[in-house]
Amino acid sequence: MRETHHDNPDPWLWLEDVDSDRALAWVRERNGESERELTALPGYTDLRARLKTILDSRDRIPYVGHHDGRFYNFWRDADHERGVWRRTTLAEYRKPLPAWETVLDLDALARDEAENWVWAGVAFLEPHGTRCLVSLSRGGGDAHVVREFDVAARAFVAGGFTLPEAKTSAGWIDEDLLFVATDFGPDSMTTSGYPRIVKTWRRGTPLDDATLVYEAQPDDLSVSAWHDPTPGYARQFVQRQIDFYTSDLFLRDPADGRLERIDKPQDANAFALRDQLIVELRSDWTLGARTWPQGALLAIGFDRFMEGSRDFEILFEPSPTTSLDGIAATRTALFLTILDNVKNRIVEWCRADGRWQRRDVQAPAMGALHVSGVDDYASDQVFLTVTDFLTPSSLYLMEAGSDGLEPLKSMPAFFDAAPYAVSQFAARSPDGTDVPYFVVMRKDAPLDGSNPTLLYGYGGFEVSLTPFYSGVTGTAWLDQGGAYVLANIRGGGEFGPRWHQAALKENRQKAFDDFLAVAEDLVRRGVTRPRHLGIMGGSNGGLLVGAALTQRPDLFGAVACQVPLLDMRRYHELLAGASWIGEYGDPDEPDEWDYIARYSPYQNVVADKRYPPVLFTTSTRDDRVHPGHARKMAARMREQGHAVLYWENTEGGHAGAANNEQTATMWAMTYAFLLSQLK
Repeated sequence: MRETHHDNPDPWLWLEDVDSDRALAWVRERNGESERELTALPGYTDLRARLKTILDSRDRIPYVGHHDGRFYNFWRDADHERGVWRRTTLAEYRKPLPAWETVLDLDALARDEAENWVWAGVAFLEPHGTRCLVSLSRGGGDAHVVREFDVAARAFVAGGFTLPEAKTSAGWIDEDLLFVATDFGPDSMTTSGYPRIVKTWRRGTPLDDATLVYEAQPDDLSVSAWHDPTPGYARQFVQRQIDFYTSDLFLRDPADGRLERIDKPQDANAFALRDQLIVELRSDWTLGARTWPQGALLAIGFDRFMEGSRDFEILFEPSPTTSLDGIAATRTALFLTILDNVKNRIVEWCRADGRWQRRDVQAPAMGALHVSGVDDYASDQVFLTVTDFLTPSSLYLMEAGSDGLEPLKSMPAFFDAAPYAVSQFAARSPDGTDVPYFVVMRKDAPLDGSNPTLLYGYGGFEVSLTPFYSGVTGTAWLDQGGAYVLANIRGGGEFGPRWHQAALKENRQKAFDDFLAVAEDLVRRGVTRPRHLGIMGGSNGGLLVGAALTQRPDLFGAVACQVPLLDMRRYHELLAGASWIGEYGDPDEPDEWDYIARYSPYQNVVADKRYPPVLFTTSTRDDRVHPGHARKMAARMREQGHAVLYWENTEGGHAGAANNEQTATMWAMTYAFLLSQLK
């Protein structure tokens, strides 16, 4: 069945009216059904209590960000449901039980102001200012209010900068001047729902009097501007984000506001690092007789580049199995995290004698590695996080030029990992591509197809899925006898831009084919069989499992579909959906709708097929992926007589939950559902 704007009108369109009385009544009815069934399952109550204990554990790693000699952390536990923003010194942070100073108690603030505040982040006046911009969301959506806060006084600034609720980008130029991209009124937002106008706003003046910096096109994704305060290299930048993968970057003259385009390829990312310009390529770039390869990282003197020089140094060149996974800068060094067949290693580059010099960092050769700079302006220290499926995450302090690791924090073991082993396999997709995946299961598990198995995937937006430690997954799934599988399918970033671009638009089916190939390979190896094989995915991964459900219902025993895209006829008309046309294509273009229609789950679910039981979960306050996708799919499948459960959290935004209480409930219901269907 294919729908157009004129044919086959959608009988469930009214469920897209998020807060209508009729739609919310339908949600309450579905929630009641699901909660009655799922909370009555054996083990649910104990599992939920255990997950809440894990989520609230005071032994979790309190990850920190640095500003002006203090280390800041946002923390939730049983005593701080909404959370507390706090700080300490490095000397204290090194201790097993640091002494924390509370900067802002979000529970108290929400209570005093009678608001449902969810923490949405902070932007400091760098490098030494006491002022910051605190973002607060109502219920956890992407839209947030912005309020000026003084960390010295630990209080909001009376009469300070304040911006009303919107999808806002704001940052400091100096203590009295901001860059602001927000909802300035009619025609100031893109069709994707993000700001298309950025202005400078001076303290003490009305927002209406802010000065225009740049105006993007209505069908662009967004616009933003920022000030780089690096001492000796202060610069201002403006970025026109055309879509998810293309942009124009401008250098702004603060004296007269003149913009000079930085002549990079539109699909390349670029940023300034002191006297250097760093360029990350998403496609080949030919300059004269030299072609720089897709996925490479290049460096050149910033001023020389702006004057016309193009004699880059190459800091990373991909191979068939490697890709660039992360970049972290310090005062004098650049750390690159590289994926090699979905396993990480680290390379350090430093400037010496006018050239970049490379050093391979001797980091732990296990799982996933993540590097972040401590202080970009004055320090050569970095944080290193090490994790894998069975080893609790550990946080170390490193110094550029040294392989020494100072242990700072380690997550406790939330489950006994001794019985389990991790294996990496590859499945052959229909077009001959080998698709890697990880399996975590008991060492003594029989390969007779009897293991309850959960296959997780994403496959979009160049997002790489790497090994991770999860007390929730270990407790709720592995300890219940389940095998866990992580699939590195095309559409992701595990092998760089080429791996992502292989599944764009008309090639989207390749991501689904890869996922189905992994499922079939699990059956072939005897890990499981369809009766015991469940699949899970969220957001774009929700589209993935929705397509797998409608294309191969015979291959699965249960589906957990979370905050999903499902109606690809209308996705671009809902919330941020227009910004994803570069990923999926435009359903208003007949040629593009032709290939989208072949997989769009909402248009391909039918009454005369037998589907495995499905649990849809979403959030009323998700202002990124519209809850109407999950609502309508559940309604259509119920009408067709299929086994469907639906649960919608009234808070939480795109994460699905706004606090640990809600998170524990959501995951306990999800895993109780999967266990009841797959064991």
